[in-house]
Amino acid sequence: MDVEVLDTTLRDGAQATGISFTLQDKLSITEMLDELGISYVEGGWPASNPKDMEYFSRVRELGLSKTEVVAFGSTRRRGTRAGEDQNLAAILKADVRTAVIVGKSWRLHVERVLGASLEENLEMIADSVEYLRSHGLRVIFDAEHFFDGYKEDPEYALRVLGAAEGAGAHRLVLADTNGGSLPHEIQRVVREVRGRVRAPLGIHAHNDSGTAVANTIMAVAEGAAHVQGTINGIGERCGNADLVQVLPALILKMGLRALRSDLPREEQLRGLTSLSRRVYMLLNLPENPYQPYVGSRAFSHKGGIHIDAMLKEPRSYEHLDPELVGNYRRITVSELSGRAALLNEARRLGLEVDKDDPALGRALEEIKRLEAEGYSFDGSDATVHLILLRSLGASADQLVPVHWSVDVSSGDEGGTESVADVIVQFGSQVRHGRGRGVGPVHALDCALRAAVGKLVDGLSGVSLTNYKVSVVDSVEGTASKVRVYVEFSDGRGRWSTTALSRNVVEASLNALIDGYNYALMLKWLGSRGGKVVRQV
Repeated sequence: MDVEVLDTTLRDGAQATGISFTLQDKLSITEMLDELGISYVEGGWPASNPKDMEYFSRVRELGLSKTEVVAFGSTRRRGTRAGEDQNLAAILKADVRTAVIVGKSWRLHVERVLGASLEENLEMIADSVEYLRSHGLRVIFDAEHFFDGYKEDPEYALRVLGAAEGAGAHRLVLADTNGGSLPHEIQRVVREVRGRVRAPLGIHAHNDSGTAVANTIMAVAEGAAHVQGTINGIGERCGNADLVQVLPALILKMGLRALRSDLPREEQLRGLTSLSRRVYMLLNLPENPYQPYVGSRAFSHKGGIHIDAMLKEPRSYEHLDPELVGNYRRITVSELSGRAALLNEARRLGLEVDKDDPALGRALEEIKRLEAEGYSFDGSDATVHLILLRSLGASADQLVPVHWSVDVSSGDEGGTESVADVIVQFGSQVRHGRGRGVGPVHALDCALRAAVGKLVDGLSGVSLTNYKVSVVDSVEGTASKVRVYVEFSDGRGRWSTTALSRNVVEASLNALIDGYNYALMLKWLGSRGGKVVRQV
């Protein structure tokens, strides 16, 4: 392996504000990382809390095949022998083969924060590494604040590495703990340090200057053989190096072996987008649509000239094939794009449509008309597909709202209560549904589900995963048009719809109806082998 990867999502990622892992979250993420082929997973700090210690007990039951789980800890405390230090004892109790030990390498921290002498700090590092080595553990030494320390006193920073290496550390990881270093500084320091130590070097970069990924890649280019980071870059303050970005750079762009995988290089990261989104979901965090490689808009194209060129030759506007990371190309249909964009969407649906089909022109005119009213179809793929399918004459029955009403009143014990009634037609059938909710839109969704459940089979697995409202033009104040955006999932795929109205409840109803109609249309298309039956 050219570069080994240590994922610290479960330890350093847990230090991010607003992040809290349950024990099951940690176990689930560990399994995901094992499936990907990450070399090391830093499971936590066993001395810091009972949950982390329980994790080390439970993780052994998972039967991991590729990933080695490691425990994190600090050097022994001042005035305490290594054999009496509770932190080191907890690492041994975690029953791991490898430990990650962090030690101070910046004299400012040694003298002003730790309150130790420079020599005492070196002894603490050496004693801790020797103690763990004497119990048969491999040791990865994280030199905290190394780049800041090296800039201020390079000789002392190197003595810190020497103390760890002399005591038997297997890896020496240079940490940009404050995240303030820039790529050219990382390059210079790694190049200079590499010639002064024998143990393989590693990099642990924080993102406070927005350069954690670049710094990590630069360190590898200068010879670092070990990288640390987190999934989606979660971490303290501005986060850590995002492994979702680092891994494609190492494997697909630099041609390095960075995963424990027997798959061909071009197949190793096809689960990366799914992994990123599953971690966001577990942590109840919104996905970043602009996240490189895996974001929903990472391979999204909107301009007509760009789209035409990209469809002729994808490399003209894409730095790699999105399928290599499990993502896919999105052609955003808008007034800036033309037939080429709609033709691409038709092909995504498995439809056989000629590029000169007049239905494409009708669909494009409808999209332009709606955009002139205030619609935005960025990311609302399902609404675009429905417009296209209707223009093509798809004959599947659709849900049509006949009547709706929502009553909002104050509750008996404070707060509000919302009750909604919806009448929906499907083919020749008409059904009524009633729902109660914490707000008018929630009640409307419940009522709609009640009505739809009486009309159509196969929609019980469809769930609403995201809901957003934006004001199109605030000039008219409370009478302004609002645009609603809704995301859906059925466990196998995701889609999104948009609708516009001066009434937020009406816009919400239309977006919800479109979401369910899209699921029905996909089901109908599947039953017909993906070919639209044109109405005469």
